[in-house]
Amino acid sequence: MNDRKQHVIKMAHQLFIDKGFQATSIQDILDYSGISKGTFYNYFSSKNELLMEIFKTLYQKMDKERSELLIGQDPSNIEVFIKQVEMQVNMNRKNMLSSLFEEVSFLSDAELKQFFKKGQLKMIRWLYKRFIDIFSETKKPYLLDCAIMFIGILHFNLKYNAMAHGSNGDVDQVVRYSVERVVKMVNEVSEAGKQLIQPELLERWMPENNSNLAFNQRLYQIIFTLKKTFTSTEQSKYIELLDFIQDELFHSKTPRKFLIESALFSLKANEALINQTEFKELDQLVSDYIANC
Repeated sequence: MNDRKQHVIKMAHQLFIDKGFQATSIQDILDYSGISKGTFYNYFSSKNELLMEIFKTLYQKMDKERSELLIGQDPSNIEVFIKQVEMQVNMNRKNMLSSLFEEVSFLSDAELKQFFKKGQLKMIRWLYKRFIDIFSETKKPYLLDCAIMFIGILHFNLKYNAMAHGSNGDVDQVVRYSVERVVKMVNEVSEAGKQLIQPELLERWMPENNSNLAFNQRLYQIIFTLKKTFTSTEQSKYIELLDFIQDELFHSKTPRKFLIESALFSLKANEALINQTEFKELDQLVSDYIANC
């Protein structure tokens, strides 16, 4: 995503927070971000699409930071999960995502409703998979139910804790309390053998391309490892190239092959980099991807 488009997204997000989504006009966005109407419609077909782009950008950031918290950690460690949820709640609050969601949830736009429904299902799927990591495959039949219940418990605990203690209420305490409750629930429902919703329905609601998921996870791990090797300011251009490759392959509907290949070619100018196992794997991974497109 280019810098100018990111700037418009950032400015519009701030306007939606300050004035509200419905009260903010496209002209307000043009004036605040300093762009022309033609530039706006070059990036977005409507204000609704811009709103979805804001949420997509933040969801991607959230997913990236959740993944980083898992690097080098035991996925079954519940303390890591607590940190992931705390990070997500704090990011949600900082960006006022709940307020924006509540405002637009009453709109009749079918595309917006489908977008947010998909976002909720993604969250449920992430929780369900993390619960499998934490509670093991033996409890898998009951973990979709528990993931859904956890969302409700956490949401209302946060809401009423804020009413009781103000916006400065202790998020960490609420998250930990809610996680402790779900641990008890998982043990209870698994011992009782009670199941409300079959986990297989999750795939029907939101099919997942496992090959793409594996590719994305491996690509992210490789690029994250390579970026850690660059520490000086002079080497920041290599980080930008790696970020570009990741962004193009993760988020573009039609990745621009010639630009990806050009970025890889530029990276190969760094002799220390091309000798690393991870870079060789990145080169092969991207080459295979491009060949199969």
